[in-house]
Amino acid sequence: MQWRRLNGDKIELPIQKAVAQTIQRETAAGHKLKVCIGTDSQVYGKVTHFATVIVFLREKRGGFMFIHTEKSEKPMSLRERLITEVGKSVQVAYSLCDVFDKHDVEMEVHADINTDPHFQSNVALKEAMGYIRGMGFVFKAKPDAFASSSCADKMV
Repeated sequence: MQWRRLNGDKIELPIQKAVAQTIQRETAAGHKLKVCIGTDSQVYGKVTHFATVIVFLREKRGGFMFIHTEKSEKPMSLRERLITEVGKSVQVAYSLCDVFDKHDVEMEVHADINTDPHFQSNVALKEAMGYIRGMGFVFKAKPDAFASSSCADKMV
């Protein structure tokens, strides 16, 4: 997976090492961190574009993010696309949970799924919630899921 910063700079290190170094740097600067991971997607013609973000929040000091984008030409239903988004977020969270545990950093997984049953994305709410919570992660959905519905949304 190739990750980059918001300014476009590529992250050359493996993501686990880059995240660990980032946490160490921010902690040494006196910042208390919280990390939110989310994925969003958009269909353009026959291609689905996915963006996954790792958002680092500094308590009362703003934040920044790492970004990974990819494309898929596989046709998907809305439910399948939403569960794929959640799967991408869970995969990243799982690969980084040891780093977060080691440095005592709080982490949430955000799903771009609406809790209001009047919205189409609600079709995948129960599955997404079960998947994320079943993996032992804190789950957030819209309107609280800014990592997926705002940050990743702008990158896709």
